[in-house]
Parts: sequence; structure tokens; C-alpha cells
Amino acid sequence: MMEYKQIVDNIKMIASTLPPNVLLEAAAKTRSVDQVRAAIEAGVSIFGYNYVQEAESVKTHIETNVHWHMIGHLQKNKVKKAVQLFDMIETIDSLKLAQLVDRECVKEGRSMDALVEINSGREAKKTGLFPDDVESLVRAASNLSNIRITGLMTMGPWVENPEELRPYFRETKKVFDHIAALNLPNVLMTHLSMGMSDSYRIAIEEGATIVRLGTILFGPRS
Repeated sequence: MMEYKQIVDNIKMIASTLPPNVLLEAAAKTRSVDQVRAAIEAGVSIFGYNYVQEAESVKTHIETNVHWHMIGHLQKNKVKKAVQLFDMIETIDSLKLAQLVDRECVKEGRSMDALVEINSGREAKKTGLFPDDVESLVRAASNLSNIRITGLMTMGPWVENPEELRPYFRETKKVFDHIAALNLPNVLMTHLSMGMSDSYRIAIEEGATIVRLGTILFGPRS
């Protein structure tokens, strides 16, 4: 596991290589509070979590004003807590989930930016919408009052060679551009979240504006 200073220096070096239009999101699953603090010192302002409970346990120890993103599958019974915790939900994959988030936002008196998750590999056992189903969800979600679709997110299938992810990133960008051209009300296509530690360079080449990095920032998980 990297030491605090190592993490700070490592993140600063990696961040310096990113284009100015690309946001660095630290995928912080299983990372300690000290590791998160090191990332903040290095300039990271977005932290992505797969689980609501873990984000809550870390957030209580962080005094700095940073942004918290949900990047894992959001269970319907966790929506209330997620709305209270997160600044963005990147994994909206059904109209029902969008409606639940919207309803809780109304109760909390807040709005939520959200990304639609695309199952770009069309894998039967993965969450996310198939590319052909994205437009209908975005159109329906555009009518909700307290949730705003601000882009798309994808992971792509597991592959040996990250270069093999390029077609999946490219297709996601194609869907992103199509949705953006529709100029739907309450839809602001700003963010394209794709690419992780082994594939973020390829994702950036294919149009990513958010990259979700974990291992390359913090080192291997212990």
C-alpha cells in the first residue's frame, strides 16, 4: 500500500497528464480515510463510491468540501440515503430508479445531477441500459423535476487488452452525441464518464470527460 506522500506525489503526476477538459474522479472503494485525505491534498475533488454505506462512513471523517459520486449499482432501498450523501449518481439504469431518486430529492428539497449507465458490452449479467434503450429513458427522465440527466457512464466488458475497449467507448460517445443533439429539456449532456486505471487513456481519446481511477492513484488494494 502506498504511503501518504507517495499517493500525493503520484496523483499530482497523473493529474498533470490529463487534458484540461477531463475530470479526475478517485474510485475510492476500500480506501482508508487517510488515503482519501492524501488524494484531497493532491487536488482531487471528486470521489466515487460503489456502496452507500462505505461512502457514508468515510464522508463523516472528511471536513473538506469535495464532490461525492455514486458509481456502483444503486439498490432501490438505498435511494433515500444516496440522495442525502451524493452530489451525482452515475448509475441510473431504469426509469423506476430515476423516479425514486427524483421523489427523494423532492422530499429533501434538493436536485440531483445524474448519468445514465450504459451496458456498452450488452452483457446479460451486467447493470446498465443497452445503447438502443438510452434515448427512451432520457426522454422520460427529462420530465422529472428534481433529477437532471447530465451525461452517460459506461464500464465496458472485462478484456485482457484495454485497447479492445475502444469500440465500446466509441459507441457510448456516439449515443452521447445523439442525445445531446436532441436538445431535450432538463437534459444537459456535459459528462461522459468512462475509463479506469488500465483504460483511461483510450477512453479520453474516445471522448471521456470523467475518468474513474483507483489502483493507479492509490496502488493495489490490500
